[in-house]
Amino acid sequence: MSSSPLPAPDSDPNPDSGPGPSSAPRSPDATRRSDRSRRAILDAALDLVGEVGYNKLTIEAIAARAGVGKQTIYRWWPSKAAVLLDASVALAGDAQSEGAWTGFPDTGDLAADLKYVLRATVDEFADERYAAPARALTAAGATDPELGARFTEQLLEPQLALYEERLRSAREAGQLPPDTDLRLTVEMLLGPLTYRWLLRTAPLTHAYADALVDAVLGGAGVGWDKS
Repeated sequence: MSSSPLPAPDSDPNPDSGPGPSSAPRSPDATRRSDRSRRAILDAALDLVGEVGYNKLTIEAIAARAGVGKQTIYRWWPSKAAVLLDASVALAGDAQSEGAWTGFPDTGDLAADLKYVLRATVDEFADERYAAPARALTAAGATDPELGARFTEQLLEPQLALYEERLRSAREAGQLPPDTDLRLTVEMLLGPLTYRWLLRTAPLTHAYADALVDAVLGGAGVGWDKS
């Protein structure tokens, strides 16, 4: 096949000669079409789980909302839970690209930084676009070990690592005792918050987030005697 460019339409030396190669329909970009379909499916899953809940969410409903055949979904995902997991990962990526998350703050005031992030987490849990899929995946992952492992690896661990990094910085700065267990401290911060959110045992508020930080840091030994 020749690699030379086709003449522009207005440069045809014989405009009355009928349609030439330049008027042939352009082949559709299969990759772009596939990306559009994939994103439509992910958006449909997020919308529907917020509208009808996880139990009533079906592959058929996702396909209808996305405007694709259900066989298209099954070609990429084995279950509605898998679709929802990838949709949640994409949603987290969108939040980062839109500047909703610019990294864990490090102002030098550990308590203030943790309260800032935990308050943002409270706000996210109050937003059904984030909360509905997260609640559904938490429940589904409890009975599907493979899904639970992927949920932890792709969504939870990156977030936990950010907390650990901030706590490590504080420990190196002498703001925490040198023997502080970083993962345990993170779990002490997020465990009660997640418990209250999942089980709805009490209102999830900024004041509660602040109280958690104060209690955990007090137990971790912030202000410990270095002498």
